[in-house]
Amino acid sequence: MVKKIRIEQLKPGMFIHDLNCGWLDHPFLTNSFAVRDEAAVEKIRAVGVRELYIDPLRGDDVVSAPTKQEVNQDLEQRLLKIAEKDVDKPATAELAVEGPRAKRLHTEANRIVKSLMDNVRLGQQIELERLEPMVENMVDSIFRNQDALLPLARLKKHDTYTFEHSVSVCTLMVAFSRGMRLSREVIKEIGMGALLHDVGKAQVPDAILNKPAKLTDEEFDKMKSHVVQSVTLLEAAAGVSETALQVAGQHHERHDGTGYPNKLKGDAISLYGRMASVVDVYDAISSDRVYHKGMPPPEALKKLLEWSDHHFEPILVHRFIRAIGIYPSGTLVRLASGRLAIVMEQNEGSLLEPTVQVIYDIDSQHYIPPEVLDLSRTHDRIIAFESYQKWKIDPYRWLPA
Repeated sequence: MVKKIRIEQLKPGMFIHDLNCGWLDHPFLTNSFAVRDEAAVEKIRAVGVRELYIDPLRGDDVVSAPTKQEVNQDLEQRLLKIAEKDVDKPATAELAVEGPRAKRLHTEANRIVKSLMDNVRLGQQIELERLEPMVENMVDSIFRNQDALLPLARLKKHDTYTFEHSVSVCTLMVAFSRGMRLSREVIKEIGMGALLHDVGKAQVPDAILNKPAKLTDEEFDKMKSHVVQSVTLLEAAAGVSETALQVAGQHHERHDGTGYPNKLKGDAISLYGRMASVVDVYDAISSDRVYHKGMPPPEALKKLLEWSDHHFEPILVHRFIRAIGIYPSGTLVRLASGRLAIVMEQNEGSLLEPTVQVIYDIDSQHYIPPEVLDLSRTHDRIIAFESYQKWKIDPYRWLPA
């Protein structure tokens, strides 16, 4: 029975089931391994791990520690409390109208960011004039109907992850900023910073970025250097706002001071940096990489909520969850009626009752004619989220891309 312990309780002889931190935040080959000595404990502590999961069947126990099941039940109750509050997401365009525009915009954004990263690798400066109209169009699309563009953030390929992640973080940050009721002008600056937050990775070798094995200490330091590289590149580009610089320069800082590059803590991190840290981790852990499978969005949101006990500002995690929904658009869910459906749009009145597209019958295990269902107007309901991989469903077939 897997249990959750504090870092202070970790001892040699225990078996770690899950380090309980975003993969990019540690240099270990896996999240699961035996603790051989005090040196291993100190290394884990040094990367900022505050709580983690152990397997008492494979190592020493902490009798009083809560089980993973108990922790999960508590997180689900916390999510439900967040969902009880009203949400305000007025859409000015129908999804069927905004969807094709969002698809074209997403494709163009990926193309432009890939070109930008290639140019940076060749030593060229960032050309903001190529990016500003695109960011403005992304902001406009989110304001018209965010559920058109947000699901596309989930569609990434292993060999193009770096620039697709940048586009996704931009999309999510714009939606988050809108939920925070920030001004359109500030949101555009945030979007620009989000789009460019990882531009420094253009100066990190691909062999390190995509290495499917343990990074050496030197490689890990090189990976982390991308933040400073990003800031240097942005400061050299004319017209980059202070807001954009804060997004790019602080997205790996953590609320408890365990982040990098400057180990800033609490309010020493700007609001936009604290927001970016939440969004960057959410997109990273919910995306497939060469070395791990991304978790379903609702599971990723639970992880953010769990980590908000230490690493993220709790109120911002709550606001982010409300901004994108308990079941974000594009999520595969199981209905009480025994069918699988894809979340299409959030409903203003309830985060637990989105509009979905029903596509699959579980009992007969076959596809059914797609049916759009507004769960706020039916007796059917979501009882669980599901994995596309588990059901061998191709999201590229069903999401608007």
